[in-house]
Amino acid sequence: MPTASRVGDLQLGGGFMFGSSTYNFNSSRLIGGAFYTSFDPRPHWGGEFSFRQTRPSSDSTVYERTYEIGPRAYFTYKSLLPYAKFMFGRGVYNFPNSVANVAYNIYTYGGGADFRVTRSLNVRGDYEYQNWAGFPLGTLHPSLLTIGVAYHFPERPR
Repeated sequence: MPTASRVGDLQLGGGFMFGSSTYNFNSSRLIGGAFYTSFDPRPHWGGEFSFRQTRPSSDSTVYERTYEIGPRAYFTYKSLLPYAKFMFGRGVYNFPNSVANVAYNIYTYGGGADFRVTRSLNVRGDYEYQNWAGFPLGTLHPSLLTIGVAYHFPERPR
């Protein structure tokens, strides 16, 4: 029996984002990037932190930037690790023509899957539905799809 075991499972990654958002009753297509890290201290349970920034393709002065953290549940099926998550954090919205730059509380739910390509490389497909609390003229609800790659810190061989 080993005297110590691994503390948890860690990965760091980034990706490209595509999505849609509605502000002031105008729908826009979003593009951007994401950084994420997940840490799973127990089988099937863990947490995730993510940073995302998107811009509509129609107006370069507008952006949506989010900082989120929260729990996730996953299971393993061969090389596929599907998961569901619930996250909360802050979102910063830069209004058209940089008229204002305001932060709001947000909560997000979503899910996706990591596909283990090698012992230390995962490819991710992720979907998020964000809710921006207190956003003017109703709430903001971006839908985002992220395609990314992560470095998975492999377990050391014994």
